[in-house]
Amino acid sequence: MGIILKRLSHRLKVIGAAALLTVGTYALAQEFRGDHPDTYTVKRGDTLWDIAGRFLKKPWLWPEVWQANPQIANPHLIYPGDVISLAYLDRVGVKPGPRTEAPINAIPLSAIEAYLRDVRVVDSFRELPYVVAIENDFSRGVTGHLVYVRNMQGAQVGQRYLVVRPTVRHVKADRRECCDLLGRNDYDFRGRRVALFGLPWSETASPEADGEVLGHELMRVNAGSVTKIDQGRHRVTTLKLDDGNGFEVRAGDRIIPVDARQYDLQFFPHPPKSEPDPQYARVLSVASSLTTGGPYDVVALAVGARDGVDNGTVFSIWRQGTKEFDRVEMGRYRGPESVAPRHRVELPDEYAGHVMVFRTFDRMSYGLVMQSTKPSRVGYLLKHPDAK
Repeated sequence: MGIILKRLSHRLKVIGAAALLTVGTYALAQEFRGDHPDTYTVKRGDTLWDIAGRFLKKPWLWPEVWQANPQIANPHLIYPGDVISLAYLDRVGVKPGPRTEAPINAIPLSAIEAYLRDVRVVDSFRELPYVVAIENDFSRGVTGHLVYVRNMQGAQVGQRYLVVRPTVRHVKADRRECCDLLGRNDYDFRGRRVALFGLPWSETASPEADGEVLGHELMRVNAGSVTKIDQGRHRVTTLKLDDGNGFEVRAGDRIIPVDARQYDLQFFPHPPKSEPDPQYARVLSVASSLTTGGPYDVVALAVGARDGVDNGTVFSIWRQGTKEFDRVEMGRYRGPESVAPRHRVELPDEYAGHVMVFRTFDRMSYGLVMQSTKPSRVGYLLKHPDAK
């Protein structure tokens, strides 16, 4: 009798697991677009987001439907000429093409290249070597000029360095403090905060009270090679500017080593590993001198690696609901300032768009707005991509 009961229990578990699998498969199949193609040949210039959007209503579910082929090298990469097709009810597979070109990126490189090449985010910059003067006592240095650098220990003749400028201090702001857009977090040439708008961000979340610093942004302005080492009483290292596309260098600009790392843009769009903190997860800044961000605009986000964020993480962006004065209930002649907050009507948050992270730092990240129904502004909330 005991053996029979054990066998029956085992069969029930198998049936239950199969039922759950069937339900899960059906649910995932519902996320495919009704007009998805049976097959799609990848073209040069395609991005993974574009391809996922051809098959799925929610491109960030791509990792759940992608069926990697272990028989081909780098099974997670997709190349121009590859043929994408439905392998099963809820899976997408690939038939490799000639693969003579580079794999496609998750998002267009042209939209984010400047933020990969020209921008760094550091916890602190005051200990970095800095330009103390320029040849002939010029106030600005350009390509071909010599600049003199202090505190540059360990440099070697011929070694190349980047000249960078502290531009913005990103600060953590909660829902009550965010967002005053007076630019109080920009820096002057001494690295001191000033009330000026800085580049590349036109708007920066700047709370009344100092919050946790999420990062100091360094913008590349030029590059150069060491021509003379710090010696004796001079206490300066000489650097010759040689970046033909560089900008003017001034005293106070910082010096950092050239970063030769290649950036990986073959990541998959995916949901965050955990729910964003509703108190602090928000848009920090909008780039390119715009007051708002739309599709393919870069934004800085107040979430980073310590929050479980990595490249490819997708968030939805929301305008925080306001508390409005109800003139119908309170009377048309009563002013809003006389109504206590508890008597105001709290409106729901409003969906603005979706953003995908493409560069992650410890406390913050950069994202590209992938789709939107309305402009995204500084202070807008970050939520799970499926939030409603």
